[in-house]
Amino acid sequence: MLPSASRMRRGDEFADAIRRGQRAGRPTLVAHMNVGEGEGPPLVGFVVSKAIGDAVTRNRVKRRLRHLMRTRLDRLPRGSLLVVRANPAAASARSEHLAAELDIALDRLLRRWGSAPRTLTDGRS
Repeated sequence: MLPSASRMRRGDEFADAIRRGQRAGRPTLVAHMNVGEGEGPPLVGFVVSKAIGDAVTRNRVKRRLRHLMRTRLDRLPRGSLLVVRANPAAASARSEHLAAELDIALDRLLRRWGSAPRTLTDGRS
């Protein structure tokens, strides 16, 4: 579970990340990130629409994404807003594949904002 201080809750925060931020798309998800001037912790929100499936499937996808983001929070700049929107393919994706797609999207966004991505253990970046 994400720490309470890192959870995005307000609609204007979601809108700010999506409208003003950079976007990185993958087949299973799309990530939007806006790096603000704030000094607070990074905020992360998730969008999982009915196109993903029924309520059980949507909640499963949200839980998996929250779990994956928990270990990646330290990569995000302070004060940043990140929205992860799941695509329908996320419902049937294996956790390893979802994690790899999330890492690729985050690496792209962090490169655009000037933060160097961390190198994965198998040598890919």
